[in-house]
Amino acid sequence: MSNFSRLCAILLCTSPLMSYASDNSPSTATSTNTTQTSKTQESESEKYFPSTWGVGIGMRRADIPYATEADVVTDVMPLIEFENDYFFIDGLEAGVHLWSHQEHQVNLYTRFRFVDIPQEYQNQTQSDAFDFGVQYRFQKDGLEADVAFLSDGDKRYYAYTRTQYHWTAGDWQLNPYAEFQWKGDSFNEHYYGLDQIDPGAGLAFSAGLNTRYHLASNLYLLANFGVTRLEDDIYDLPTIENQYQLESFFGFGFYPDAKRPNTNPIPKESGEFLRVAHGWATPSNLNDILTGNAKGDRYNNQMTSLFYGIPLTDNLFTLPIDLYFTAGGVWHHDSEVQDNLAEGVIGVKAFYTFDLGWRFRLGVAEGLSYVSDVTYIEGSELDEKDYRPSKLLNYLDFSFDVNLGDVFNHAPLQNAWLGYSIHHRSGIFETSSAFGRIKGGSNYNTIYVQWHF
Repeated sequence: MSNFSRLCAILLCTSPLMSYASDNSPSTATSTNTTQTSKTQESESEKYFPSTWGVGIGMRRADIPYATEADVVTDVMPLIEFENDYFFIDGLEAGVHLWSHQEHQVNLYTRFRFVDIPQEYQNQTQSDAFDFGVQYRFQKDGLEADVAFLSDGDKRYYAYTRTQYHWTAGDWQLNPYAEFQWKGDSFNEHYYGLDQIDPGAGLAFSAGLNTRYHLASNLYLLANFGVTRLEDDIYDLPTIENQYQLESFFGFGFYPDAKRPNTNPIPKESGEFLRVAHGWATPSNLNDILTGNAKGDRYNNQMTSLFYGIPLTDNLFTLPIDLYFTAGGVWHHDSEVQDNLAEGVIGVKAFYTFDLGWRFRLGVAEGLSYVSDVTYIEGSELDEKDYRPSKLLNYLDFSFDVNLGDVFNHAPLQNAWLGYSIHHRSGIFETSSAFGRIKGGSNYNTIYVQWHF
């Protein structure tokens, strides 16, 4: 096997930039708790919109440090941001608060790493990964310092320590950072020595700047720049061509309007929600579904889902658009061609309500979906296209519903909605290594009931 073939089979390299590309301003658990306590004293029955949320998308560009003909690789990456007292999602890293006190946190933590090899090999290798571990975080004013210990799926360990500062001036939010990454000898031997050469443990260094510029209302431009220096022992390997790796990200996103903060209580009709849905697979693509030309799945594969929504704002771009952070669990039922399997989803969903005597809503969601195993409806399509399936894909949801209180003229049902939605997973047309560089995915037609409280 050639060095590059082996490289494509097991290569994995760390990329710090996109792990926190959303560049959110820090907020300690204490300040959050203090604010909520103050609001609770004002009115125990009132809840307020959170101040940390967002959804964005953009293009990441990175140098390829390996000895290949291609010099750079690009990715389209969606980003989600949300934080409350229990967990946070920030770009492509996330954590659950195990303990917090004043400026200190200990988090159960995950962070995504990119595979920077030529894109034509990325579908077959699919070495991108979320790694898991534990993180300690210190926050005070604009300063934020992290230490994390992580492992890949085969218990190859590495750690990092990162210091960054959050600075705001006018329409600009700037976040310079510096990071040291320690990688164990088994990590370096496997991913850089290709299980043939043991370069030993090593220390790499990264630094850069994440920026966000406020254009208007909830619209922001994102631009991030970073450089990573590989340790000398890694640079001396025959598969490595460049010791320095440059990367950048340009995109846009929707975040709270810094000039018009939403400090109003959450109306009950825009409160948290639970949604129960049941759906049927279809081999048809989105265009066929939206034009009424969808076909049924001959094996009648079905799914049942439960989603929970947390309100973010009821005023997007000064329009009456309700925005929610949503998370859901999906159970794909067994059939003649597949076993039972589970799916997890996180996303941000927007609703626009219009009144025609009865209230109707149009909804759209963007997020991430991960399945425990690839469904038949998805796998069969990708087999026809000669793609290797990816468990992690982009998630979209399109919905249309009607208020049941209006339909039945019954006040107790004013917060209940009956609707139809499309549950969609896809790889964004081969544009993202995070989704396996695939074109295709799966669709389910679903009916649901949603209750706000």
